[in-house]
Amino acid sequence: MLVSALKRANRILMIHEGDFMAKYLVIVESPAKVKTIKKFLGPKYDVAASQGHVRDLPKSRMGIDIEHDFEPQYITIRGKGDLLADLRRRAKKADRVYLATDPDREGEAISWHLMAALKLDPEKVSRITFNEITKSAVTESFKHPRDIDMNLVDAQQARRVLDRMVGYEISPLLWKKVKRGLSAGRVQSVALRMIADREEEISSFIPEEYWTLDAVLDVSGEKKPITAHYAGTLDRTRDAGIPNGEEANALKEALQGAAFRIAEIKKSTRERKSPLPFTTSTLQQEASKALNFSTQKTMRIAQQLYEGIEIKGQGSVGIITYLRTDSTRISEEAMAASADYIQKNYGENYLGPSQQKKTSAKIQDAHEAIRPTDIARTPESIKDSLDRDQYRLYRLIWKRFVASRMAGAKIETTQVRITAEAADGTKYLFTLPCSRIAFDGFLKVYAPADDDEKGTAQGNGITEDAKLALKELDAKQHFTQPVAHYTEASLVHALEEQGIGRPSTYAPTITTILARHYVTKENKNLYMTELGEAVNGIMKKEFPSIVDPGFTANLESLLDGVANGTVKWKTVIENFYPDLDEAVQRASRELEKITIQDEVTDEICEKCGRHMVIKYGPHGKFLACPGFPECRNTKPYFEKIGVACPKCGRDIVIKKTKKGRKYYGCLGNPECDFMTWSRPVNVKCPRCGSIMLEKGSKLVCYNEDCGYVINKSDIPKEESVSEGAAVSNGAAVSDGAAVSGGASVSGGASVSGEAAVSSGDAEG
Repeated sequence: MLVSALKRANRILMIHEGDFMAKYLVIVESPAKVKTIKKFLGPKYDVAASQGHVRDLPKSRMGIDIEHDFEPQYITIRGKGDLLADLRRRAKKADRVYLATDPDREGEAISWHLMAALKLDPEKVSRITFNEITKSAVTESFKHPRDIDMNLVDAQQARRVLDRMVGYEISPLLWKKVKRGLSAGRVQSVALRMIADREEEISSFIPEEYWTLDAVLDVSGEKKPITAHYAGTLDRTRDAGIPNGEEANALKEALQGAAFRIAEIKKSTRERKSPLPFTTSTLQQEASKALNFSTQKTMRIAQQLYEGIEIKGQGSVGIITYLRTDSTRISEEAMAASADYIQKNYGENYLGPSQQKKTSAKIQDAHEAIRPTDIARTPESIKDSLDRDQYRLYRLIWKRFVASRMAGAKIETTQVRITAEAADGTKYLFTLPCSRIAFDGFLKVYAPADDDEKGTAQGNGITEDAKLALKELDAKQHFTQPVAHYTEASLVHALEEQGIGRPSTYAPTITTILARHYVTKENKNLYMTELGEAVNGIMKKEFPSIVDPGFTANLESLLDGVANGTVKWKTVIENFYPDLDEAVQRASRELEKITIQDEVTDEICEKCGRHMVIKYGPHGKFLACPGFPECRNTKPYFEKIGVACPKCGRDIVIKKTKKGRKYYGCLGNPECDFMTWSRPVNVKCPRCGSIMLEKGSKLVCYNEDCGYVINKSDIPKEESVSEGAAVSNGAAVSDGAAVSGGASVSGGASVSGEAAVSSGDAEG
């Protein structure tokens, strides 16, 4: 009994040892930071997490006292009571409390809410910020404590109140006039309009025909022919367009037998400047293009890299700087470290001058660009400590930062002008653009995902006295193309360019319009749904200022004025609310109810015989009987890819595991056990007749015993690779059926036999 009592006492003593030793309490936002920062500070510091906001506006009502100067009515967030009680206990025992929430407006507001919720004495509270979670940055922040910046707090309050007014005034109207579960937002509604306007522009576009003409020429002394492009006649080079096939054929006829000669060769060198380091916006755009990450995924992984990663031999450490920034500024210490690294690893000639983007009125410049906290911590050196996505994103950030500090690339260009004198004496002009990389500079480390700066080998060694002989004339028909659909990357770029929203708002904005099913994403492109068109139509008609990009951008400027202390935050609210309220009241009276019909499929409900319709649930699409509530039959919805199962001939569909990983399985599951992680295509293996699987730029035979591999570019044109069509399935499967190996497949289908999904979603 005595031994047991002593053991319990010892455990209690160990649990509260930090309480007796700690003199200072440090409150951060995320629990992931606690361990890392505690390691830097030692036993005198007690580190705790607020786990984000502790107070907010109530969910059940607007929570803004319109009659009394628009005063927000904050309440403690449900579930935070025990956490706040623990923080109060710790704060009472501390000599000083340091509020170390994130270094932005949101973080400043959280610190202010913590002071109020914990009833802290302002005399014993200090606000500290750090841009990176490293020992030097954290310890240095304690040398520069300050008071809470109320201008930043007020800017966040103004944004929160504006968003609450728009959401809580307009959303109930959409529920009443369209359907429940819809929402409107100050930024999301503008983003939706931008996507709708782009689709309207694309649908109204009328393609125009034009032709190009290339001359394939043999060159004396050269093994390979060159291809020169028609550019008009010597006296009409500006009017070089070929409008139709008749003119193209007439030119071909006129050029038969023409004498081709090199008229002029001009050489020049241009410098391609190194890229700027990442901001939040440019990181989201590049991660989308290079890694196929959604904006939400990019921010989630970047948060992990910022808060701290367990590095072998180093413990938990933040490996990138703060991820929410619109500045390209770099600290003096980082500049010096990067210069030293580049000189040692690439040579002094690869070190470029420091370049800083000019700060515009739209840029807050509160902290640095996104960069590695230690440039010597290369992606390869810590690869074993990161998961695959963390490694890929860190490598992108590391390479971009190193490239930003390197010298520009030098591109040597050669412009060859070729004349072709026809029988009638007319001299036609052809051009041959050539280029080569004379000095790779930053390209040695990094090239943007959409970069095509590889140089052109043809014609670089050509001389003016070279003899040319026409091999063939190649005329091709083309049509002008409309602007491209928005992708997540291009939408982020457009929002930033027009000053709509801020770095922290892009990812949640796009996530919301996708979750509400206003927009759907196919092959990266964003498309409007019928529901999205209905909501956008209401917003444009009834609330034109809310969805006006210029108006929204002006509001952002006013919020920046609040942060700078030049504008009172309640003045912004006072000027905004009356017009909003009047528009809502008018729309409520005059707007007619809109009915959105569910998409009908060919799938027949086996219980009542009706055609089933597509519905949306928390986990995406599913099939439901329109006879609800009399008939409550539902089924999983699967997307066919237009390829037949090699085992049973039924359709192959896209499915997901419970962890969300996509795979391809047979619609006839569980009777048929076909599954593969790689996408099947409509190309038969020429060796064994099985289907082929897409793996990067290759097509691989599904039959492992065959092992046939072919490049995609070598596929005959008549054999098209199926992109798939969204249609319903016909197999009734039970929800949550087990998958051998321990992982279950969402939507229900079971996988068994040789094609079983292994536990933990391991690579197949």
